[in-house]
Amino acid sequence: MLNHTSIKKTLSFPGRSKVREVAYLNMKRCILILCFFTASAIAQGQSARLLADKIVGIVGDKIVLRSDLTNYIEDLKRQGQEVPPNAECVLLESMMADKALVLQAEKDSLPVTDDEIEAELDQRVRFFVQKYGGKEAFEQIAGRTVYQVKEDFRTSIKEGRLATAMRRKIVENVKITPTEVKAFFDKIPKDSLRFYETELVVGQIVVYPKAGRELEKFAIDELVDYKKMAESGRSFENLARLYSEDPSVKQNGGRFEINRSEKSWDPDWKNAAFRLKDGQISPVIKSKFGYHVIQMISRNGDDAVVRHILRIPQVTQEDINVSKSKLDSIRSKLIAGILTFGAAVDKFSDDENSKFTAGLITGQGGSTITIDELDKEIVAMLSNLKVGEFTQPTEFLDERGKKGVRIINLQSKMEPHRENVKDDYNKIAQRALEEKKQHAIEKWFLAKLPTYYILVDKDFQDCQGIKKNFSKIARN
Repeated sequence: MLNHTSIKKTLSFPGRSKVREVAYLNMKRCILILCFFTASAIAQGQSARLLADKIVGIVGDKIVLRSDLTNYIEDLKRQGQEVPPNAECVLLESMMADKALVLQAEKDSLPVTDDEIEAELDQRVRFFVQKYGGKEAFEQIAGRTVYQVKEDFRTSIKEGRLATAMRRKIVENVKITPTEVKAFFDKIPKDSLRFYETELVVGQIVVYPKAGRELEKFAIDELVDYKKMAESGRSFENLARLYSEDPSVKQNGGRFEINRSEKSWDPDWKNAAFRLKDGQISPVIKSKFGYHVIQMISRNGDDAVVRHILRIPQVTQEDINVSKSKLDSIRSKLIAGILTFGAAVDKFSDDENSKFTAGLITGQGGSTITIDELDKEIVAMLSNLKVGEFTQPTEFLDERGKKGVRIINLQSKMEPHRENVKDDYNKIAQRALEEKKQHAIEKWFLAKLPTYYILVDKDFQDCQGIKKNFSKIARN
């Protein structure tokens, strides 16, 4: 209901073919998102691992252990990920590349703060606490406390951030010119040019009707009754399942694990929760989602487990008509040029994402979106709309089932076409820039690797990438 998390990272390394790079990125994404705190690997224990371990790569004073490769690959298999035949080679190559980046980052004193590291550790621990159903369950499966888990991985988190910072520094001054973009495009075989479906830039201004005072009071009174029932011995979880209007209640019974430092929770809701003691139920509180009562199940410092019941005051047709009238007035000013779309979004839109997108409905392509990425209602509204025009104010239900009113603005429309410089310059320029950055990183490695002490275990010296990038300068 109130929270979502996303983590994403990509890396580059010299000499990697497209096939090997895709395989590597797939593995690295799983490692970072799902496998970083895999409980079975943690449970083996660091000391036990070192007894039967050996060093397979050294860059400067940084080492890569055979178990680092083995554990990552086993984790990938447990997660059902496809593991290419040369997985160990690809991983060792990337790990040694990262070690070189870390060495230079330390030499250049690139800033990575303890707060950043702690925040990332907290984020990853929370992911697995939620995945395994709570802190105690996670610690039991891991065979270690959360504190011990965090300490085990503190160094690798720091090194990961240093490598990323160094990579960013290498390419920070890399720019692309129109001439270079044209040259990049001209190198693409004509039969390999991308084909783009219809692409649109669509904006919206959303207003959520406000319920009248009587219906707001009705929702508050309902919650007061639920609170009394719970305090009289009724199960709060059962009450949540019966009466809460939170869409996720069917899966979690109104239960959430929260952390005080997470900014994705509604602040009023979160602050009310952290004022409670174990077992205590809050008075009725208001958030941007509606009205709630919250029960504190347990709390440990800045971590807490709570349940809540949400009631959303119902809006009447009269309330909806008031919002329609408001948007109709805004639409008239937009058409007359008295008001710009951006200003209207900033001043009037209730859509939470508006402040980040300037009112644009975004898709995988950012501000441009394809027909299949839009909901069917918007597609129907666009069918007779010309570029620059606005729809009439129209009722809709958002993803939470909340009634709203919106006007849609078609800002641009690109018909289906084969890629060309005139229509797709920005996309081509971005790809050309990424290629130029990759070349800059390759050049940096060619210059820097010979300056470091390099050792590669004999079992890996015939790996294609290792042989090309490390073996010539490695000490055997």
